[in-house]
Amino acid sequence: MIFDYQTLKVIWWALIGVLLIAFAVTDGWDMGILALLPVIGRTDAERRVMINAFGATWEGNQTWLITAAGATFAAWPLVYAVSFSGLYFAMLLALFALFFRPVGIDYRSKLQDRRWRAMWDWGLFTGGAVPPLVFGIAFGNLLQGLPFHFDETMRAFYTGSFFALFNPFALLCGVVSVAMLVMHGAVYLQLRTTGVVQQRAVRATLVSGAVLVVTFALAGWLVAGSVHGYRITAMPPAGGVWMPPAKSAVSAAGAWLDNYTTYPLAKAVPIAAFAGTLLAMLLARINRPVLALLCSGLAVAAVILTAGISMFPFIIPSSSQPASSLTVWDAVSSRKTLSIMFWVVLFFVPLILAYTGWVYRVLRGKITTELIESENKTFY
Repeated sequence: MIFDYQTLKVIWWALIGVLLIAFAVTDGWDMGILALLPVIGRTDAERRVMINAFGATWEGNQTWLITAAGATFAAWPLVYAVSFSGLYFAMLLALFALFFRPVGIDYRSKLQDRRWRAMWDWGLFTGGAVPPLVFGIAFGNLLQGLPFHFDETMRAFYTGSFFALFNPFALLCGVVSVAMLVMHGAVYLQLRTTGVVQQRAVRATLVSGAVLVVTFALAGWLVAGSVHGYRITAMPPAGGVWMPPAKSAVSAAGAWLDNYTTYPLAKAVPIAAFAGTLLAMLLARINRPVLALLCSGLAVAAVILTAGISMFPFIIPSSSQPASSLTVWDAVSSRKTLSIMFWVVLFFVPLILAYTGWVYRVLRGKITTELIESENKTFY
């Protein structure tokens, strides 16, 4: 083996983070565009332009979410089990909202009826706005800790309720998530469109970017002050049993800032989130959509990394029994499993990235209302 067990655990924390970021960056602009559908699309032709700006690639983008879920199941089985217990209804809500996308994109333009298309437009809006809201709320609850514990047979018990997930801080994180992806989607829409749709996309970028800056700063201020983080105070001795209840952990104010104190360079990540957002707004304003998209992608990645770095090594903290918290060290599969998966990822991910890049290169170009009208039967 090239890597020892501890190193593999950290590598898989990073790899799952990469998968989540890849999903947020690529499928994020799809969801952002759909969330803007009733705002930017004033006519049927304009809404079709928006849908076709990403319609040929959304399925491949969503695959990153499926891959991340599969990797979590294989690398972090306890995380998979606890999350689908505590966040089950929230995940179902996001999943059901995502169902509107494939059927809405495929069937919306099949009939000329105005009411038919309006119905699917609201379905597509739901499929774009609800998932990022739910994902943000989920992250907000992870930062606060979920009420769960393990018994002596390692069965997980979740003691919270569905409605308790919708607390003020979690809702704030939901707004951060929606604003982030709306900005990202608006920038991508600016890149792929022309005319009034492009102009409205620029305005949407400026508004959503401003909301992101304000809410992200507010969330950071709350994490530094009133939102309690978690610290590991003792781990099992060398050669001991690496199971969640075997460690000691506590909840403390400001604990999520520990990694930024220990590793000062980590402060560059939240700074990059602000810088990427402000640069994306500026570049969109002066009509540099390619550079703006790179900066908005940086902002998306940095926002997610900020949460990940703050919580490391915690994955799902337990607010009711901190010792039961799931961490990078004690929620993972065996060394052999992580090793095999590592080599599989090392081989396939570059191929997937190369293919994805080729697809976007082939499908590059502007989508216009004139193009939609001239090839009415070809487009969604």
